[in-house]
Formats: sequence, C-alpha cells, structure tokens
Amino acid sequence: RKEYVDLYVNYIFNKSVQKPFEDFMQGFLRGCPARSWKMFFPEELQVLLQGHTTFDWHLLEKNVMYTVYEKSDQTIRNFWTVFHKLPEKKKKMFLGSDRITGYGLECFRFCIKDPQVENPDKSPTYASTCYLILFLPR
Repeated sequence: RKEYVDLYVNYIFNKSVQKPFEDFMQGFLRGCPARSWKMFFPEELQVLLQGHTTFDWHLLEKNVMYTVYEKSDQTIRNFWTVFHKLPEKKKKMFLGSDRITGYGLECFRFCIKDPQVENPDKSPTYASTCYLILFLPR
C-alpha cells in the first residue's frame, strides 16, 4: 500500500503536470532568463516578482503631488487624517492592490487635484486611474 500511495502522489504532483510545467518554464525563461536571476537573493527576487505586501503609509503621504492644492490645505490635512485611521485592508483597497511594485512606495507617486467645481459639496470624489490622479473637491 505504501508503494502505491508513493507512486500515486508522485504521479499527481510530478508526472501529471510535468509537460505543462515545462511549457510554462520555457515561455517564462524566454522573457526572464535565469542567468539574470543570479544577481538576486531569493527574498529580493520574490519582492521583484510579487511586489511588497507591507507599506510605509507616511512615505506615500510624503510622495504625493498636489495640483491646485497645497499640502497645508485643510482638505488635504483632513484627507490624510481620515486615511491614516483606516484599517490596513482599506488603505490597500485605496491603492487598488494588496501589493506594490518591487520598487516600493518611494517610487510610487500619485496626485491629488482640486477639480475646481462650482459646488464642491455636490461633486463626488473620483479618480483617473490611468494617470494616478485623485480628484478631491474642497
């Protein structure tokens, strides 16, 4: 019985996926040759491929650019006060992902812009995700 179980487990986890895995590996290595990986420690390569899962939210705040707004404006101060009180999961939802590129937040920049609408109380907050702009009415 033990031999049967060993053979079955080997088939399920190795033999049955061998061809699809080899095809995947061949395609993957075309785009990312293994010789390029040698410069990384395993932890660095993991971050490079998967991104960071922990963020320095104050660094994000520091790197934000403002259009029409100043960092000292009350709307901006209120935004960051509320943002920093959010649970970690909600902050990541704000970014749209639970991971950020391997470069980290020091290279991630977005802009908060005043849309300068006539009646800010009736204008919703919206974003241009392509250009990383949050339009935040006063």
